[in-house]
Amino acid sequence: MEPDIRMLYDLKDVIFDQAWLAGAENFELYYMYRDLYLSRADKEKLLELGLRYDVTIIPPRMLGIEYVKTAGHYHPLAPRSEVTYPELYEVLGGEALYLLQNQNLSDIVVVHARTGDKVVVPPDYGHITINCSNRTLKMSNFVARNFSSQYQPFRERRGGAYYCTREGFVKNPHYPEAVELRRIAAPDNSKLSKLGLMKGKEMYPQFRETGKLDYLLKPQEHLDIFRELI
Repeated sequence: MEPDIRMLYDLKDVIFDQAWLAGAENFELYYMYRDLYLSRADKEKLLELGLRYDVTIIPPRMLGIEYVKTAGHYHPLAPRSEVTYPELYEVLGGEALYLLQNQNLSDIVVVHARTGDKVVVPPDYGHITINCSNRTLKMSNFVARNFSSQYQPFRERRGGAYYCTREGFVKNPHYPEAVELRRIAAPDNSKLSKLGLMKGKEMYPQFRETGKLDYLLKPQEHLDIFRELI
């Protein structure tokens, strides 16, 4: 399967180091393999549930003084709900920083995740993934398949509320109302167990068990669990 490839110029509106960007040639940043499955039966099950399983690969790079990152996006509202769709990530190799920011910017948190960790993007949070290591980051995700990600809010404000640079996190001046950044580790097993997950145990088979990933499709019925995760 051929990946969707994000190029440097695709992220031109959200990069911190614009002086560096002005002299940079376009190049490949990261690779997204969408709608993956191990068998025809798995494909049919994922379609039946309305879920998608993806893998993203982000090689280590610097964007001037900023660490390589994804473009950043929000999710739309789930049907018959006042909250947006969540998303579930697993680090398959390397390590990641997940920058999560809710829509009114009253909570901005960066989650540090290593191989085997799982991270849930709760309803009403936008997110960016950052590779600040010297290793290739490989991560997978489960998400509802019937929506399009919303990239424009990040483009309009020149990225997320904070940039991850060699000097540390730098606040984006286009977010004057943003609160201070919180830093947390990925959820431990005591929290993951409420979702039927475990650190180091691959999450891919989850969708084969009836109801295990309902919280990705009907988030309004699982809000208490989401609050505990970040």
